[in-house]
Amino acid sequence: MRSPQRLARIAGLLYLVVGVCGGFAFYTRGEVYVPGDAAATARNVAAHAGLVRAGFVADLVQATFFVFLAMALYVLLRHVHRDAARAMVTFVAIAVAMMCLNMVHQFAGLLIATDPGYAAAPGSDRLVLLMLDLQYHGFLIAQIFFGLWLLPLGYLVYTSRLFPRALGVLLVAGCAGYLVDTFTRFAAPDLGAAVGPFVVAPAAVAEIAMVGWLLVRGVRTGRADLNPQTS
Repeated sequence: MRSPQRLARIAGLLYLVVGVCGGFAFYTRGEVYVPGDAAATARNVAAHAGLVRAGFVADLVQATFFVFLAMALYVLLRHVHRDAARAMVTFVAIAVAMMCLNMVHQFAGLLIATDPGYAAAPGSDRLVLLMLDLQYHGFLIAQIFFGLWLLPLGYLVYTSRLFPRALGVLLVAGCAGYLVDTFTRFAAPDLGAAVGPFVVAPAAVAEIAMVGWLLVRGVRTGRADLNPQTS
């Protein structure tokens, strides 16, 4: 049997990689993407092509490690409720697939802005902006599943007795925040932009707390029922 503490530490390291790489990729997109301004966006992408490429690679890394993270947490928490653990992995798999397919738009924008064969074509600036617009909105759609994976994870954390129950509540609240942010930004963009930083705050707090707990504390030993509750 694998040691729960070892699994927890592995999951914590994987989660940390996902957070760091995802945060860096988010930063690089913000440095070049100017919504509504094709000329500025294309100019930024061309001027910071190396940064954009590094952010693209960071997103690929975080997507890969996100799958490994889900697998590690599945092994750690499947004894609590196997169906919930399966749902968690399923949501992660969908989110990663959507994100990787959506990243093609970002790379297309980079090619159009930097390859002379594309950049010299009429309207290339508008195409760069369109590609990054598609990437932005595609990421928002994938965020539905970034949020949904926190729901079974929060349930497993809450009921497992391996973690503080408050952490499970925060994770579920984070799920709700991601969903509200996504649908608000599509239904009422101005309102979504205004409330977005506030509604996703619980998710940020919950995930940072989860990473910290996994790395520092691991799991509460001697309190977990390691027999599966459901098959």
